[in-house]
Amino acid sequence: MAALASARPHSNVLFLECINTLRFLSVDGVQKANSGHPGLPMGAAAMAEVLWTRFLKHNPANPHWFDRDRFVLSAGHGSMLLYSLLYLSGYDLSLDQIKRFRQWGSLTPGHPERGKTPGVEVTTGPLGQGFANGVGMAMAEAHLAAKFNRPGFDIVNHFTYGIVSDGDLMEGVASEAASLAGHLELGKLIYLYDDNRVTLSAGTDMAFTEDRAGRFEAYGWHTQMIANGNDLEAIENALLDARNATQRPSLILVRTHIGFGSPHKQDSFEAHGSPLGVDEVRLTKEQLGWPTEPPFLVPDDASRRFLQALGKGQLAEAEWAEKLSAYTRAFPDLAASFQQMKGGQPFAGWDADIPVFPADAKGMATRVAGGKVMNAIAARLPALIGGSADLNPSTHTALAGQGDFEPAGMAGSDKQGAADGVWGFTGRNVYFGVREHAMGAIANGLAAHGGTMPFASTFLIFSDYMRPPMRLAAMMGLQVVYVFTHDSIALGEDGATHQPIEQLAGLRAVPGLSVIRPADANETAAAWRVAVEAADHPVVLVLSRQDVPTLDRSKFGAADGLRRGAYVLADAPSGAPDVILIASGSEVGLVMAARQKLTEQNVQARVVSMPSWDLFDAQPKTYRDSVLPPCLRLRLAVEAGATQGWHRYVGDTGDVVGIDRYGASAPGAEVMREYGFSVENVCARVFALLRQGDRDHEHARAT
Repeated sequence: MAALASARPHSNVLFLECINTLRFLSVDGVQKANSGHPGLPMGAAAMAEVLWTRFLKHNPANPHWFDRDRFVLSAGHGSMLLYSLLYLSGYDLSLDQIKRFRQWGSLTPGHPERGKTPGVEVTTGPLGQGFANGVGMAMAEAHLAAKFNRPGFDIVNHFTYGIVSDGDLMEGVASEAASLAGHLELGKLIYLYDDNRVTLSAGTDMAFTEDRAGRFEAYGWHTQMIANGNDLEAIENALLDARNATQRPSLILVRTHIGFGSPHKQDSFEAHGSPLGVDEVRLTKEQLGWPTEPPFLVPDDASRRFLQALGKGQLAEAEWAEKLSAYTRAFPDLAASFQQMKGGQPFAGWDADIPVFPADAKGMATRVAGGKVMNAIAARLPALIGGSADLNPSTHTALAGQGDFEPAGMAGSDKQGAADGVWGFTGRNVYFGVREHAMGAIANGLAAHGGTMPFASTFLIFSDYMRPPMRLAAMMGLQVVYVFTHDSIALGEDGATHQPIEQLAGLRAVPGLSVIRPADANETAAAWRVAVEAADHPVVLVLSRQDVPTLDRSKFGAADGLRRGAYVLADAPSGAPDVILIASGSEVGLVMAARQKLTEQNVQARVVSMPSWDLFDAQPKTYRDSVLPPCLRLRLAVEAGATQGWHRYVGDTGDVVGIDRYGASAPGAEVMREYGFSVENVCARVFALLRQGDRDHEHARAT
């Protein structure tokens, strides 16, 4: 505590100068852009100054230092506060960039974006996402600390801090994540709640009147309340108490005033999402004793105080590096594993145990094959950690013998994946509970922290519950693997509510999200190889509930063709196809059977397995044309999902066997047959295409 106390400002004058520097850099940035949210930075500047100058362990000269504290501005609309903190602390963010807030090509976008601005840990703005991301970061820290720390060598030892807002706490994803964080006793997770009681359109008394402290206490959190958001000593003491609450995450409710200091807009929703206006900026500066000119003023004393972060951060990192060096000498094998996981690359030989599945007409469900592959790689891929939304028995995603991620002593031997002697935060099976939305956002936090390769699993239909964090994972380029099973109407009796129709089309529309629907067990193994090697983007694996044939690869195209998104699985016996059959997933087996039937009727068909549109679209045109020759225009795509998007591959002369209505409750094979997924219907559609092609040819000759 003495070390922290020594960092206090020498006078209230300096304290106020630092706080007001943050306030008015933010106000001036928003005003110059004529766009943005000045209210939060004005009200939350004091708590931010305390956290960043007295507690936050970070090195602005190396934003990626692994043992830094993580800071999340979940209330991302207040981004100018974060940019001001980063600039003042010495990150590679210039004053010119502050002045170019929300402008084309600037490093200061409207909401914080990971990978764009140095020091921004996660992309925030959609409320509640940052809250849950922080839970994932705290989980990653706890996992790596339990795995690698040894007495005297705390090489992983940092906190996750955040500033959250009323809107964050209203969102359901925050409730889901808070519930799990309390259960997990994540004592190194500390959030400052900007309790300004004003939202974009009104006061919180219109919609948000619950006992927030009581609610979080019920979740198992340590809570404190601060009546005055400008009481620096109270904020500091509360943060110290929170750091000492080692078995509970902490929420510090700080009563602030949105737009603090504005004569006409303080405590008004008008300060939330619009510039104050030139006259109100001047009046606010006068009221708080700040020079009205020049804008973007940074007094020398305030600058020197904030820039102490550079020296303190470099010293902290140097001390850590020295400790890591000693750790390496004492525990060379552990140190090598730590460096490998920290670097985010899979260990050499990680895929050595992936099975090759023998040909089998009955085959197996790709969800079952996926489980076998996951367990084959888990021992050689120690970064792999994750779980499902209470669906492990159905998604086959439990990692056998890898333990449960639970507070020490809480894991139970009745849980799938548990193993005697592997307990606590070293466990790699995460029990997310029925919380798809939080699961997705927590996985983002695990990935953003580094040192882990998270996976998250549920039924494909419930991917809708986690679309926001999936979109953000793609935007951030995070390596997250989504395992979605029960991929079509073939799941059967659960009926229309559980049978995905439009989900594949929706997921394929997300830029930067790779979607793979493998055809059989060996394509599933190839898909997992792609997912593990995809270090800069998330991957979706879409797997079947029902058994599908394991194809005889000695006769047909190698499953590794999946890497290219689509490949010729089986060509026409004559080498001159009349038609191309394109399919993904379980429907590949169907079109293979239809190909045989067509051959018997003197129709030559090429079968193209197309497990991934995005991987195929990324291939050179020469390869794409070799799989789908432009001259061969009679094409039929077959997929048990929405037809939307398939016409880019079949063209205006082709056809699609798909589903553009909801499913039905009956045995899966019967539902598939009734919806047209049968050899007979596929052949009938092919003959219809051939007849249409003949008519078109005759018409062309006649004209």
